[in-house]
Amino acid sequence: MNPTHEEIRTAVLRFLQTSLLFDETRQIPDAQSLLGAGIVDSTGILEMIGFLEQTYDVKFRDDELVAENFDSLGAITSFMSAKLGGK
Repeated sequence: MNPTHEEIRTAVLRFLQTSLLFDETRQIPDAQSLLGAGIVDSTGILEMIGFLEQTYDVKFRDDELVAENFDSLGAITSFMSAKLGGK
């Protein structure tokens, strides 16, 4: 069964909070640029991609590895939801 949009959002937010920010209480608006806000850097994006590949057993094509898909919590959630055929 594919994860729902909200389940993906929750998992990505938890990853950002625990693995990159080390602050489980910090909230991140869906539209906030993760790079622009300094939440992630290029290494953080690579960690995020690794997390997504491992968690959801997916591989990304080169044309999917663009900033638009990984720049915000909302973008990541929407991209992954579509990739996984989520609801």
